[in-house]
Amino acid sequence: MAASRPSRSVSARDISIGCERLDGAGSWDTLEWTKIEPVTRSVSHANFEFLLEAERVLDEGHGVVLVNTDEAGTLFVTNFRLLFLVVKIQSTSRNTNKSSSRRLLQIIGKDMRIIVFCFRPRTKQRRAIFDALSRCTKPERIWDLYAFTCGPSKFCNLSPKVRLLNEYFRLLGKGFHHASMRMIEDGSFTMSNDSWRISDINFNYSLCQSYPFALLVPKNVSDDEIIQASNFRARSRVPAVSWCNPETGAVLARSSQPLVGIMNTRSTADEKLVAALCAQLIDEKDSRRKLYIADARPRKNALANGAMGGGSESSSNYFQSEIVFFGIDNIHAMRESFARFRDYLDTHGAASSDGMSSFLRHGGWTWGGGNLSSMSASVSTLGDSGWLIHVQSVLAGSAWIAARVALESAAVLVHCSDGWDRTSQLVSLANLMLDPYYRTFTGFQALVEKDWLAFGHPFSDRVGMPSISGSSFELSRNASSTGSFSSSPLRQSSGSSQASNSSHAQNNYSPIFLQWVDCVSQLLRIYPFAFEFSSNFLVDFLDCVLSCRFGNFLCNSEKERQICGVDESCGCLWAYLADMRSSEGRSHAHYNLFYDTLKHNGPLLPPAAALAPTLWPQFHLRWACPFESQAGELEAECRNMAIKFSELQKAKEVAEMKAKEYLAAMEILNVDLQNEKQVSSSAINLAKRASKENAAIQRAVQSLGCRVNFTNSSDSTVDVESSLMETSQRFSLPRRESEYTMEHNDRSDLSVSITVVADDVVPSSSPLGQVCETLCPLRTQGRGCQWPDAACAQLGSQFVGLKANFDAFDRLSIYDRYFKSE
Repeated sequence: MAASRPSRSVSARDISIGCERLDGAGSWDTLEWTKIEPVTRSVSHANFEFLLEAERVLDEGHGVVLVNTDEAGTLFVTNFRLLFLVVKIQSTSRNTNKSSSRRLLQIIGKDMRIIVFCFRPRTKQRRAIFDALSRCTKPERIWDLYAFTCGPSKFCNLSPKVRLLNEYFRLLGKGFHHASMRMIEDGSFTMSNDSWRISDINFNYSLCQSYPFALLVPKNVSDDEIIQASNFRARSRVPAVSWCNPETGAVLARSSQPLVGIMNTRSTADEKLVAALCAQLIDEKDSRRKLYIADARPRKNALANGAMGGGSESSSNYFQSEIVFFGIDNIHAMRESFARFRDYLDTHGAASSDGMSSFLRHGGWTWGGGNLSSMSASVSTLGDSGWLIHVQSVLAGSAWIAARVALESAAVLVHCSDGWDRTSQLVSLANLMLDPYYRTFTGFQALVEKDWLAFGHPFSDRVGMPSISGSSFELSRNASSTGSFSSSPLRQSSGSSQASNSSHAQNNYSPIFLQWVDCVSQLLRIYPFAFEFSSNFLVDFLDCVLSCRFGNFLCNSEKERQICGVDESCGCLWAYLADMRSSEGRSHAHYNLFYDTLKHNGPLLPPAAALAPTLWPQFHLRWACPFESQAGELEAECRNMAIKFSELQKAKEVAEMKAKEYLAAMEILNVDLQNEKQVSSSAINLAKRASKENAAIQRAVQSLGCRVNFTNSSDSTVDVESSLMETSQRFSLPRRESEYTMEHNDRSDLSVSITVVADDVVPSSSPLGQVCETLCPLRTQGRGCQWPDAACAQLGSQFVGLKANFDAFDRLSIYDRYFKSE
């Protein structure tokens, strides 16, 4: 059995039975639905190999029909997800028409999936499954979540505080410093440069409970002044630096709304803190840096908040400033828009939750009922949902902020009501456009942890998970200045004209973070070469966030995660995704094949015409239109080609390595061959020299009237013929170490046969005789050769090069005969 997309999370948002809908505050839960391939027999859940660590089955229902696909099987509810085991059965006529006897259970997921299960009547299975789902979707304690049950496992989580400090060091231009827990404990992380410093004023979260322990603030503003300024901002969320350009001095900061109220109250400390954001001059001409205050809310909402004690800044109170309203709606509008968008996809997709309402369910010829007005109505429904319009508003606002920072080197302060929803969207998206580092895997992690987790986006409230938030969170400076602010034990919802609505006040979930990831996917579509990660990575990342399998996105703030011990008790999402990528390296689907660091190594400043959003097919259409959702099919094909190319590249490298080895072996053989050639040449030269010496010896001996024959015997044989005695005698000369040898390949003894004849026997025309007559100074006119009576042999050897045994000659007197007659 294999799971189909086993890592896809589908947590229920609403649960409805029949026509009765149950709504609750904890409407975004922690479940995952996974469809298992068909099996031919029932399987005991105790032997399920696809259960995760510490995952256990809470309840199960047999004979359940998945209405979406009209398949029967067994439904399991675990402490983490829903598992549907499809069972192969013989085709029978199963009544799939709606009737009063059918018992339906509808689950609406936060990943845009709507699932409907049909149960057999009078079995009480539906009630058991519903109760199990209710316990999992609305746990009493945060520690009952699966993330705490399974523990960190192999995906251990390093301290997010250390990673936040490392990002601050990078922004200060001190990236060579590396943060550590010891640095945090002893407080030695408060570094600074010429403009900014890291402050530990919120180390114990006494300044602001939803802010991180360390803040990046202007260097010329003291901690006392920051404390005074915090009294003027909602929930004490003072202006803090999110990103700065060390070269131009441009800065992007964030905060919450000022508490000006209807009396237009001012704060000297707050005005000084905001002015310090643009205190640094742009150039040597003393050009003042302009300050933009970007209010993410519509103007009317800001005015409504002013009546409740909040409001917006006045440009007359902040030097050289300009106030800009972006008109982005609040969390309630986003939630309702997302619900309409999800219903549109379920109704007009290729598959629907009821199994029959889709226009494309029974073939393309029934599209839209065959009616042009129906076709037009289905298209207009997408526009009526307003989802894409909201996405475009966030994109346009972020692009405007990035342009002001990049083109004008301006200082921009961004806020909404509380500064943790729309502010996080705008600031983080603008950072993504400004800094290429945030478009890498490590940079994207740093960006999310800084502007979403550290600065207190309330994930528990927005995703509908249990939280430990209490009444200790206060919005205002003091009770008298809050006016009619909500006294909810949780956080005050984003201020708007709808905040007084009781249903809104009780329901604080909203797909704010999902909407931001949607905006990132739009930028990835516009700039396919600028991001190291792919759209597949964003889908898997978002599924991991919504699944509650890991602890990174639990709770509402850094302080709450520290109290719960999330870092030590839960697994790390980033480690899990990194482990996925490490299995396949650069060929993994998370990597963008078209990423080019040189093509977009600066800010991304898209024009307004390029910001028209479209559906994100990999995420929006994967359930309603699974075939059409394969927009990444081309990318997958390119990835396969890249894998093949990588394999060929590796084969090429192996072949080149072998070729290098062969070349090295050939070089060694060539060296050996050259050595052999040198040895052979030396032997040949030695043989030639020996041959020349032998020829010289032969000539010398013959010049003395001897005939020389060389043999290979161990001794030299000398034949002497005398005309006076008419006899010949053979002498055997003993071999001495000084005798001539010849070396050619190996050493051998050289035997010489010498025949001595009388002088008058040698023809006068012999060349040797002529040489003897010419060279011998002892030969007188009219006298014959006196050898060996005279010393002509010794003197003659000096002319012909004969190396004779002169010692033997010296021992002879001039009258002795060397050769005695018989």
